Order: sequence, then C-alpha cells, then structure tokens
Amino acid sequence: MNHVLFNYKTYLIFLFASLAVSIGLQMILPFPWGLGAALAIFIAFPLMLRKRYMGKMRGYGNFGGGGFFGLNQTPTVKYVCLTCSNRFKGAECPRCGSKMKRADF
Repeated sequence: MNHVLFNYKTYLIFLFASLAVSIGLQMILPFPWGLGAALAIFIAFPLMLRKRYMGKMRGYGNFGGGGFFGLNQTPTVKYVCLTCSNRFKGAECPRCGSKMKRADF
C-alpha cells in the first residue's frame, strides 16, 4: 500500500502537542478553568485529526462520505448473470430471466 491514511507519527505529534498545550493552560489558568480548558483541548484535537483523515479517505474506495464510519452510504450492488453474463441490479436478469447470479463489486 503506497499511501498511508493514518500516520502514527502525525498522531503522536498531535497527542504531545495537545498534552503540552493543556499543561500550559493548567499552569496559566486557575484550577477549574484550566482543567476544563485542558479537557476541551484533549477532546478537540483527536476530533480534528479524525475529521482530517476522514476528508482524506473520501477518494478511496467505498469508505466514503461522512457519517459514523461511513454509515450514511447506500452501497449499490450490481450482479452478473451466470447464464448470459449480463450485468444488472435486482433479483433476476432482465435479459434471460435467470435468478442465478454473482455479486460484482
């Protein structure tokens, strides 16, 4: 696989950057505000990273266009008739009427 969608080096950079920013905010801000800001950043950075990688994955295969793990998609399955080799959608071949088919992705 030539292209790597999920780069662990980038993930570790984001993780340690969010850790450094959250520790810095806890040192600057008083107790309840510093903790809240640190938690918000620790939650926001992985969400930003996930959105970035999901945007990159849009062009690869059937991974798709958003939703939770690409669940908003409705995949279209086409079939190939085993009798006459016609490609079609549905239960039976429109050319010969056979129900013998295989999925074609």
